[in-house]
Amino acid sequence: MHPVPPLASHSVLVFLAAIAVLLAVAWLLGRLAERIGMPAIVGELATGVILGPSLLLHVLPEVSHWLLPADANQMHLLDGIAQFGAVLLVGVTGTQLDLGLLRRRGGTALTISGLNVIVPLAFGVTLALFLPASVVASGHTSRGVLALFIGVTMCVSAIPVIAKTLSDMRLLHRNLGQLILAAGSIDDAVGWLLLSVVAAAATTGVRPGHVLLSVAYLIAFVVLAGTVGRAAVKKVLTVTTRTAESGPTVAAAVVIILAGAVATAALGMEPIFGAFIAGTVISASRVGQRQLAALRTIVLSVLAPLFLATAGLRVDVKVLGRPAVALTALAIVLVAIAGKFAGAYAGARLRRLSSWEGVALGAGMNARGIVEVVIALTGLRLGILNTTTYTIVVLVALATSIMAPPVLRRAMSRITQTDEELLRKIDHDIWDGVAGGVHDRAPLPHAFKQFPGP
Repeated sequence: MHPVPPLASHSVLVFLAAIAVLLAVAWLLGRLAERIGMPAIVGELATGVILGPSLLLHVLPEVSHWLLPADANQMHLLDGIAQFGAVLLVGVTGTQLDLGLLRRRGGTALTISGLNVIVPLAFGVTLALFLPASVVASGHTSRGVLALFIGVTMCVSAIPVIAKTLSDMRLLHRNLGQLILAAGSIDDAVGWLLLSVVAAAATTGVRPGHVLLSVAYLIAFVVLAGTVGRAAVKKVLTVTTRTAESGPTVAAAVVIILAGAVATAALGMEPIFGAFIAGTVISASRVGQRQLAALRTIVLSVLAPLFLATAGLRVDVKVLGRPAVALTALAIVLVAIAGKFAGAYAGARLRRLSSWEGVALGAGMNARGIVEVVIALTGLRLGILNTTTYTIVVLVALATSIMAPPVLRRAMSRITQTDEELLRKIDHDIWDGVAGGVHDRAPLPHAFKQFPGP
């Protein structure tokens, strides 16, 4: 067997230049978005839109063709980095789940999350069955699989965006803020599971035997991960944390997350689900959380913006100029927002929470952010979505992430703080002073782990 030749020097040059430009522009636009009160994801996704076929290709075609050539092998290099970033991002999200919080607020969180999955899922499936074929047809999958996939995009939440929003608005000390995170965590777990089932249906066909086998694999994987996997992970992390350096723990965590992704991919399911479960196993081990700060920094500051910028390259805003596409996009965005609000509000009222608490839950859990983008890219890769529907789903991610903060702020202003919450806020402010303000910028739920349960 002849050795595979290395990458040509020009390919390496273009690859490194593309990464540098994408990351620099994503960082600048992300900070600009935050300055004007929007989530960073808006600016980071806009990077790909600006540098992709929507703008740069028309304004400076020579620059576009050099930086992002229409060459599959060259784009696959960026896709590989983006996929690696997405897997680690979802895994890191899993490491931040506060399982103690889930246990403390389990009943209420399960009720809210259950309705917050079922209602938008039903809305999404129903809507997708009636969407015009001229807009949604991909030629690679059936209408039934597409409908299920659209339903999944409707029912997910985005823990990274939710936690960052609550942190920026100083709402992490509120009982409702913690409840939003608890219910959103369950939403995410169910969303990844449903995505794996739909992905299996897209690749093997919607046959009861195959779907049941996929569900059996999922259950077996989760059980093994929670028993044998948890014991093994705890032992590995205990060994790596014996030194003061964070390097061994970071390396071990990356290997564990990738191993989870490989396991589910080998079973014919989405690697994202395996990465998420591996992250929750790391969280359950309660070992090495401090040393994982370095991994979170790299993933959230480098890999996540790069992933979002790369995802934006496949968005083509010109398709929204067609009336049929624009109306379809409007319908999907409205149904996505209404479904989440209806589910969260109904769950809140069933648990005897106030109307404003129901509105706050609906607003907080409506933010789909980066999770929606990961799912959209999965749908595009599997051939479930075409460029038009992919653009629409990314639009849902942006719209829901932008609308969450103002609605949440108004609702929370109508909810009186309890004495317990005020005490928790004092602890929070003291911790902020000791930590030098790092807590304010915490983008994931590790920011609320120091709080006692409500």
